Amino acid sequence: MSEKVISFHYKLTNSKGDVLDSSEGKEALAFLTGSNQIISGLEKELMSMSVGDKKTVDVAAEEAYGPKHDDRIADVPREQFPEEVEVGMMFSTDPQGQSIVTVTAVSDDTVTIDANHPLAGEDLTFDVEITAVREATADEMAHGHAHGEGGVQH
Repeated sequence: MSEKVISFHYKLTNSKGDVLDSSEGKEALAFLTGSNQIISGLEKELMSMSVGDKKTVDVAAEEAYGPKHDDRIADVPREQFPEEVEVGMMFSTDPQGQSIVTVTAVSDDTVTIDANHPLAGEDLTFDVEITAVREATADEMAHGHAHGEGGVQH
């Protein structure tokens, strides 16, 4: 099966109906199918849609960012952080910036960090509209992502 580039507009809400993200007023998001660029539960639904289709897609936490894992939450000595550390700040734990932790509590002695994805444990709802579907180019398949509008610019 050849890979495709799918472009879509979306509005992301949580189970309380809070809008978490949206492409409104922006370019449609483009992704290369089969490249793990978007959560699996959403990709599965988008694969069966055509240009112009609109749909509400409910994605359980397990098919989104997974469950929240308690072993990814830790208390770290306060002196390992800048003086101005605050709840909600995010820090990279490796030089490539691939591992991100979020500060969830600050005391005089410790800073509590959470390495779970901020949406781990959340059931999500996406209101989506497909704007384009095309065959992926050889370069896109080799690079593992969509190029051009809504994708990566090289």
